[in-house]
Amino acid sequence: MTNRKLALIVKDQDPLTMAASETVRHACQCMWKRCVGAVLVTDAQQRLVGIFTGRDAVRALAEGKNPAETTLAAAMTANPDTIDPQRTAIDALNAMSDGGYRHLPIVADGKILGVVSRGDFKGLELDNLETETYLWERIG
Repeated sequence: MTNRKLALIVKDQDPLTMAASETVRHACQCMWKRCVGAVLVTDAQQRLVGIFTGRDAVRALAEGKNPAETTLAAAMTANPDTIDPQRTAIDALNAMSDGGYRHLPIVADGKILGVVSRGDFKGLELDNLETETYLWERIG
């Protein structure tokens, strides 16, 4: 399958979510334990308010923030772009490429369904993205 719906990719996913009040250290420990590259940061109603990734962790450390005291609210990327689960793998890859990020939350009607990263996509999907990008560059 060369252009799967995102709903199919995240159907069995249990994304790592945390409250904005959690610390950077705790988030990094959980990311390491679960072998994931992102935490979806939620409010009390489990709505997405931010995303915390390895890049955010590096930035916090580079700024001299103490990871044991710094909250996700202070280190996350607030109000991240999201994508609907009925969109396709190519749509997600294009959004990540255009936005310059590696993780994209999948949200429907305010409910978090999962998160995709470039590693979730298969060879043919990546090949299709490269072909599409090449064609748009040639046209433009």
